[in-house]
Amino acid sequence: MVKNEVVRVAAATTPINVGDALLRDETVRTGLESAARLVMADSTNLSLGPNASLKLDRTVFDDEHHYRDVAIRLTSGAFRFVTGHSDKAAYKIVTPLATIGVRGTILDILSQRGKTVVVLQEGASTVCTSNRQCIDLTQPGDTAIITSSGGRTTIQKTNNPPWTFAATCSQAAGLCTVTQFADATPVTPPVDDTGMLCGR
Repeated sequence: MVKNEVVRVAAATTPINVGDALLRDETVRTGLESAARLVMADSTNLSLGPNASLKLDRTVFDDEHHYRDVAIRLTSGAFRFVTGHSDKAAYKIVTPLATIGVRGTILDILSQRGKTVVVLQEGASTVCTSNRQCIDLTQPGDTAIITSSGGRTTIQKTNNPPWTFAATCSQAAGLCTVTQFADATPVTPPVDDTGMLCGR
């Protein structure tokens, strides 16, 4: 799903259209009043709000539709992450301030300068700072707030989220609909899905 300005940044910046494949090490960026939803080969759904930027750092496949290892770097903006069919230990989400592990999870993530907010919607997650302070999120609404100021990073937990991705969902039709990879529209011609983020 693509709304307004969504581009890939590799050697050059090019627009992304519905059905395009995205490869490892490409950065996806949404513009002002823009949004996108990416479906990975294992049916992981990743929704991006306005002014968001992400990069698929690493993918290692177990088979055609399961990852052994997948790392996604969320640089800035608002995101919703819905795990797919891979083993939950395969996923690693990184922001400038936190590393997030998932266990069968729907997460809302806001990455801003000096602050990351992680809100658990479903499942469980462990959120850690770069200096290895960690918090487990186990109940819907559990929230980790990581802040960095003056070279000091802190993490705190609350069950009263200051923000969720829900308002962003309502601004773009289909942004938060979960799609199985097999149900997505095939790309013509077929693409090589080695290291693929969004293949159909």
